[in-house]
Amino acid sequence: MPLDINPILIIIPIVIAIAILVVIFALRAKYKKNQIVEHKVFLIKLPKEKPQDANRDETIQTMQEDISKGETLLAAIGGLRAQRGQKYWYRGRSDHFGLEIVAHNNKIAFYLASPADKTRYLEQQIHAYYPEAVIEEVLDYNAFNIQNQVLAGSLKTKKNFALPIRTYKDMEVDPMSSIINVLSKLEKEESISVQYLIRSAKASWHLSIKNIVRNSYKNNSLQYSSASGGLGKTFSFLSDMLKSGAKSKSAEQNSLDTKRLTANDEELLKKMEEKNSKAGLNVNLRMIVSAKTGTQAKMYLENLANAFSEYNAYEKGNNFGFIDKTKQKQIIHDFIFRRFDDKKSFLLNTEEMVGLFHLPTRTMETPNILWLTAKIAPAPADIPTEGLLLGKNGYRGVVKDIYLQRPDRRRHTYVIGKSGTGKSVLITNMAVQDIENGEGVCVLDPHGDLIEDIIQRVPPERAEDVIVFSPGDIERPMALNLLEYDPKYPEQKSFVINEMIGILDKLYDLKATGGPMFEQYMRNALLLIMDSPELGSTLMEVPKVLADEDFRKLKLTKCKNQTVIDFWVKEADKAGGDAALANIVPYITSKLTPFISNDMMRPIIGQQKSSFNFRELMDSQKILLVDLPKGVIGETNAYLLGMIIVGKILMASLSRANMAQEDRKDFYLYIDEFQNFTTDSICAILSEARKYALNLTIAHQYIGQLAQDNNTEIKDAVFGNVGTMISFKVGSEDAEFLVKDFGPTFNEFDLINIGKGVACAKILVDNTSTKPFSLQTIWPIMGTRREDMSAKIRNLSRLKHGQDKRIIEAEIKKRGLSS
Repeated sequence: MPLDINPILIIIPIVIAIAILVVIFALRAKYKKNQIVEHKVFLIKLPKEKPQDANRDETIQTMQEDISKGETLLAAIGGLRAQRGQKYWYRGRSDHFGLEIVAHNNKIAFYLASPADKTRYLEQQIHAYYPEAVIEEVLDYNAFNIQNQVLAGSLKTKKNFALPIRTYKDMEVDPMSSIINVLSKLEKEESISVQYLIRSAKASWHLSIKNIVRNSYKNNSLQYSSASGGLGKTFSFLSDMLKSGAKSKSAEQNSLDTKRLTANDEELLKKMEEKNSKAGLNVNLRMIVSAKTGTQAKMYLENLANAFSEYNAYEKGNNFGFIDKTKQKQIIHDFIFRRFDDKKSFLLNTEEMVGLFHLPTRTMETPNILWLTAKIAPAPADIPTEGLLLGKNGYRGVVKDIYLQRPDRRRHTYVIGKSGTGKSVLITNMAVQDIENGEGVCVLDPHGDLIEDIIQRVPPERAEDVIVFSPGDIERPMALNLLEYDPKYPEQKSFVINEMIGILDKLYDLKATGGPMFEQYMRNALLLIMDSPELGSTLMEVPKVLADEDFRKLKLTKCKNQTVIDFWVKEADKAGGDAALANIVPYITSKLTPFISNDMMRPIIGQQKSSFNFRELMDSQKILLVDLPKGVIGETNAYLLGMIIVGKILMASLSRANMAQEDRKDFYLYIDEFQNFTTDSICAILSEARKYALNLTIAHQYIGQLAQDNNTEIKDAVFGNVGTMISFKVGSEDAEFLVKDFGPTFNEFDLINIGKGVACAKILVDNTSTKPFSLQTIWPIMGTRREDMSAKIRNLSRLKHGQDKRIIEAEIKKRGLSS
């Protein structure tokens, strides 16, 4: 007897099951719609390297080579295993990356956004294919202006995903140029953002295209649907299989005999196969415009959408459809939170995708792209871990302190860079560290700010060691007698005279204007004066010994140098014509009068005994801060005093020959704008002074300052002897010269465009020069700043080493030397 089953008992479970599925799908859709994936955002900057002049074919090749790096990077993303399983079916995938181009504040920036768990992988891949790129993790950008009108839209391909779009290999210019050009034509406070969300496509798409191609060849006609959609909806070959069952075998054979693929069809199938040979990516493409008016925003958005027509392959290929501007709030929400929308997704392979987005190439000429101003190079692995801290090297997230060891500092340090690039900060940090470490230091500053920064950071326990030589202090000037020498070292006399003639030559170009006659009279005048210091031996005595016959005769009675006596008695007194003493005297005195008659300079150079002994200063590790602001004391006065001090220090260092080498304490001489304070004796300092523990740090602005009147002696000495070279931003001519030392790590473009506070450095490590690397100076300046110490230290110094101006003038007058 058959069972009598109530139909309701069957229908109810089915209805319940359907209801459950509806609820599940509704919850799934709602969950996925509001899903937020945590992304980390990175600003990517590349150095701008303009390609060398090349013909058209070479330029196209360069462009394609640069873009292909981006394709390799995308292939690394496309090669990731797509998330799958029940969890991701319900919650949605979270493995998508963001590729974004943002035009804002007249700059076009390139960002990459990565899922938090894929950050390290992305960084590694970028550095693998763009080793010179700088990756900076940033807070998410905000390109919206609250007062502007915002308009959003999205794009996707119109046809079946199997059909390819045009790629960069089909083009002769960078395909992204049209997009970038739209982004470059914005007004102030406006912005455009283009966002691509990409993720690896599931592998089934490869099989689908393979089936399309196979069935197309089998049936001698293209076998794909025109609509773009899910993989299960795309292929008409399924319907063809159903239809084929109704055909007779002979009818099918007749059909195959009559149909033939056209050349265009075969070319398209070939392109499908090429597309299928590379990794696939699911893509969302969104655009956001923030403009002053709605009309302006609409125009920008349409112009941007039209720029994508460059990728359209109209004949049998794929192309981008009309821009979708519906559901504005949802598009903006999805843009901000980087939500991947499966319904608006389309599939591209890596070659197609890289045409839509790649990092800027060398051939891209849009001016407002945010380039890396210069390459960043890593510090060598053998950088010391102690010594003098120069700064830091940051490379790929690893920050390393850069130290310079004491023995390597004895080979001197050379710093070059334009004004305001960071030279003074570097010098200040170095000097402050030396002072804190108890070292002997001298700093020559032609501006004044450098000295002030150092004084404010002198530790209280070293305040007694500081000597502030400031010619601007006219109430208690310090004495500086260039003609003073130590009688225990008679060889110093010749050094002093040569230095004095060198200084005057530097100031007045004596070789061109005075010639050997000037040098002969000047040398013998100095020798005569210095042979009897007790009768006065300062620059003040030079005009007197030339013009005052009685004084000259008095000096000759004390002179022990017969050659000098013979010159004045047998030559000078008897010479006639242009060589006559009466003709020579005005010429020589005219060179000294600007100093002798100057109320500021006369008390300094007119005193018989200098306020401090340079040899003692070096041996006892004192601190000499020379404040020579050209705007206060005059350019020529600053140069004269600076050259006198440098000559004195060199002479004192050479006198250390009577000490055992191990007893010579290091003394550090810092000279800013050093070309103005040195004579040719700097060549001797650079080549020999290290033996006497005099260690130089010299800085200036451009190399042309080292070669005057075709004399390259100082320039040759600098680049032939310095061990550590640090180059801040320089001009094109200097970059062309310096690239010989800093290449191939850095090129001319890097040296010219390096940022403020950043330098290219090549230092000594164990007396061996390192490979060039990037150096970031330390800011704010090192050391504890004590603003109240500056006035106290200056006052203490002037009381200890200066003398009341009235007393000095009285002493000069007593010697009969007042002007």
